[in-house]
Amino acid sequence: MNWVKMTEEEIAVKLEQAVGWSREDGKWIVKTFRFAAYMDGIQFVQEIARISEQELNHHPLIAIDYKLVRLRLTSWRAGGLTDLDFEAASRYDAVFDRNQDL
Repeated sequence: MNWVKMTEEEIAVKLEQAVGWSREDGKWIVKTFRFAAYMDGIQFVQEIARISEQELNHHPLIAIDYKLVRLRLTSWRAGGLTDLDFEAASRYDAVFDRNQDL
């Protein structure tokens, strides 16, 4: 995996492509996902946990508040954002989109 910290210019380009994700405190990208029911959010978290652990070896901070799931990503090893954060964000968005089509 690529643990190289991105430049501000690289981050700006990636954020333009990451729909719904925003910057927080200069070192995080964050997004809140809304679900129709509590269990839908829990199932989403279970799926992204599997991807995070088994495929990416990169883990978000997760906050669950009833029908909302908030994800925060940064790469501690690099001291900021890396391509891996944006790859994870894209993968999590795909899980969400796929589940909304059911």
